[in-house]
Amino acid sequence: MHFGTRAGTDRLAPDEADGGNDPRRWRALWVTLVAGFMSLLDVTIVAVALPSMQRDLHTTAPAIQWVVSGYALTFALVLVTAGRIGDAVGRHRVFLLALTAFVVCSATAGAAPTITLLVVARLAQGVAAGCLAPQNSALIQQMFRGAERGRAFGLFGATVGVSGAVGPVVGGLILKLAAGPDGWRWIFYVNVPVGVIALVLGFRLLPRTAAGRRESLDLGGVGLLGCGVLALMLPLVLAESGGVRRLWWLFAVGLALLVVFARWERRVAGRGGRPLLHPSLVTATRGYAAGAAIATLYFVGFSGVWLVFALFLQNGLDYSPLRSGLTVTPFAIGSAVAAAVAGRLVERLGRLLTVCGLAGVALGLGTTAAVLRWAPAGSMVWLALPALLLGGVGSGCVISPNVTMTLRDVPVRMAGAAGGALQTGQRLGGAVGTAALPGVFYMVLVAGHRDYRSAVAAAVGLGVVPVLGALVLAVRDWWLDRDVGRHRASPGTPPGPGHAGGGLTAGPPHAGEG
Repeated sequence: MHFGTRAGTDRLAPDEADGGNDPRRWRALWVTLVAGFMSLLDVTIVAVALPSMQRDLHTTAPAIQWVVSGYALTFALVLVTAGRIGDAVGRHRVFLLALTAFVVCSATAGAAPTITLLVVARLAQGVAAGCLAPQNSALIQQMFRGAERGRAFGLFGATVGVSGAVGPVVGGLILKLAAGPDGWRWIFYVNVPVGVIALVLGFRLLPRTAAGRRESLDLGGVGLLGCGVLALMLPLVLAESGGVRRLWWLFAVGLALLVVFARWERRVAGRGGRPLLHPSLVTATRGYAAGAAIATLYFVGFSGVWLVFALFLQNGLDYSPLRSGLTVTPFAIGSAVAAAVAGRLVERLGRLLTVCGLAGVALGLGTTAAVLRWAPAGSMVWLALPALLLGGVGSGCVISPNVTMTLRDVPVRMAGAAGGALQTGQRLGGAVGTAALPGVFYMVLVAGHRDYRSAVAAAVGLGVVPVLGALVLAVRDWWLDRDVGRHRASPGTPPGPGHAGGGLTAGPPHAGEG
């Protein structure tokens, strides 16, 4: 399979070549952030409407679960491939086509008369969202340089953090405003006008990338990575219907396929070809492997706790979906504010910012678990709010700085594939968290004779464990950065590969990379 890419001299769009001097770049950024917010919001916003959908469409619980799990599955499957295609044919082209498909699929899902059509529309919508996501981070790398890139990634990180946290709130508001039969359809319809506006503005503002000669797409890599991710995620997205118990063997299959994928990519690169995901991103790009691992571990805890809080507040305390969502908004507010500030500080503080953020998240969630377990019943929710705010501030200092530090030395020509791989790790981590933490919640609930307070404390406490694992990796990476900084400060020491000024090329250049 072939598609167009840059010519042999590696011609770049002005935004890539000049370090991002397009005066429209900040307006273009807001277009990508709005589209990214919609696609990420659709991961969580739909969950609060599942009972209404099941009732109105007269279907079963396992079938309606595919409205959520099918979207998450196809979203994760296409991230790396879509990023690689965007690198080759132009990120603005892939972005606009994917956004168009997302709007059409949203309208189709809203109008779906049967559960079958609704699930098909959601599967296609997940593909469109997965094609959108890697273009966002790649366009930031293309449009911004230096301190501006950190600020842009700060806004991007705020978008990622807030979209997951406010999904239940937005869903509850829509269901309250659109009360009655078929009110759930507006959860999908709301994407249409917003998406159309973003599409028009994106066509006008997004930077173009020059197209050139044709090159081959690494179909072997696409197949191996896609099948590996599918094998790992399928048991997790079907966890509520016993997927982990029935399909546990797919985890081994998925890991084996990813090992074969890594070897295949090394072989393609060694023969001078264009691998789907260049091995040097992991082996030679400073901070990329550590940042991807930190993101994956963090999203295990970050993604899973929201479903646990919803189960505790709605089932244990009889809160409405809207009230349940509003209860956890301190986390979302803290995350949004801190992410914007952290984007301005990341160039100065580097990985230390991630270390402090992970410590704040661990402390905030750990304190929340303790308060919900042992504080007086009448005041426990109010007492948990400051801890949630602390966790949110910490989260804002994790997501955007980690994206910046992970992608800082990735060549722009590889930005889409690198961003797609980073987000694939986040999706896998999120799938593990949303399967494991509610599983622990229900297990403790049954063993404790419906003791909701013990159940939420155990599940949230478990969510702290992967956050602490990410903290260990971040401390190690921060210490290595300090060692490299001291080494480079020594007189006569040339800059090493993978750092600013080090001349990283992410492996041997191929024909057409210049």
